Amino acid sequence: MNTIKIVCTIFLIQNDALLLGKRKNCYGEGTWGLPGGHLEYGESIIECAKRELKEELGIDALEFTLISVGEDITEHSHYVEIVLRLRQFTGEIQCMEPDRCYEWKFFTVSNLPEEIFEPNKKSINVYFKTARYLAQK
Repeated sequence: MNTIKIVCTIFLIQNDALLLGKRKNCYGEGTWGLPGGHLEYGESIIECAKRELKEELGIDALEFTLISVGEDITEHSHYVEIVLRLRQFTGEIQCMEPDRCYEWKFFTVSNLPEEIFEPNKKSINVYFKTARYLAQK
């Protein structure tokens, strides 16, 4: 059965530094990725982003802006990625899923880690080039 999966990815930037989490026990183990996850049936994009931020970081999201919409189509999968920037939140950033993430850490753009989660590389590139749509085939 062929399905299209929708993913919400969130940029959280403070003091010109991007928040990344080191992935654990999942696809991309040991790489640094952006917070986010799959949209659930009946859930809006904003609801998904808020849920993921609460589950992963323990924060309550208040305001987002749209960064880009992209897609990744391979022989085995088709993903649509909605990328948002978190503008305001309440709470303190914590590692809420220690079984799925080693740690969350801020990196300046000039000092991003080399081991970035492959699906997030495109989003990070798009964000810093201010594009609004990215397609790869």
